[in-house]
Amino acid sequence: MITTEDGCELWATVTGDGPPVILCHGGPGLWDMLADLAVLLAPTMTVIRWDQRGCGRSARRGPYTLARTVADLDVVRAHFGFDRAAVFGHSWGASVALRYALDHPGRVDRLVYCSGVGIGRAWHASYERNLAARLGSDLARWSALSDRDRTPEEDRELAILQWTADFADPATARAHAQHMATPWFGINHECNTTMDKYDDEAVLIEQCRGMTVPTLIVDGARDIRPSWAVDSLERALPSAARVTMDVGHVPWLEAPDRTRDALLAFLTGCPQRHGNSLDPRLKID
Repeated sequence: MITTEDGCELWATVTGDGPPVILCHGGPGLWDMLADLAVLLAPTMTVIRWDQRGCGRSARRGPYTLARTVADLDVVRAHFGFDRAAVFGHSWGASVALRYALDHPGRVDRLVYCSGVGIGRAWHASYERNLAARLGSDLARWSALSDRDRTPEEDRELAILQWTADFADPATARAHAQHMATPWFGINHECNTTMDKYDDEAVLIEQCRGMTVPTLIVDGARDIRPSWAVDSLERALPSAARVTMDVGHVPWLEAPDRTRDALLAFLTGCPQRHGNSLDPRLKID
């Protein structure tokens, strides 16, 4: 455990050997589900995973704010003795990683913004429509669970139903979702509902325009979160490459080899299987 300056205990673990990368999980209110990604990166990099405040194996205490989460991330970095590190963020964690790079550019070697939702909240209506469409016959059960108080078992069932929509292939979606929900640490709904998830759009765009940290945006062409939501972020960042894969929201589970190749090409400068450089508009099919 790592103890922050305000006395909150944070769970963290480190694997691998090489240049450091810190992985930031999604949510808010979830926990680290990035062990499979760490396995892909650990032969080449030192991989740090952690549970955000109030989540998973970390202490269930606030405050639940983006600023506090970013401060906790800096505590994690310092605890492992790195002056600088690459930072990877997935989904909500992409927003955390971006905010950290904006606030502490001198401590971030490279930023990977994976399956994020870009700038603002305009994406959410499209997401809700796409979610309902992909749930198909599971929509009725999902709606019934969403509309009432739930037992911990029902909370897990609801999460698995919703996470199946995050995968492009329905034949494997349920198995992937169940894998993500195992082990189950329970969702911190207070963290999810009280977290300030969105910066002021105009201010964030202006801050991004001045950011010097090299950035890789990774997204799935079949994610139910619309890819156009990330376009404004890509335009705002002066040093951003983008890799779009034919996957859903969790690329390392649906396309592990391609995800590993793209990430290591960016994070370490190693040649990809698909070539010797990272095209800013590379699309991996």
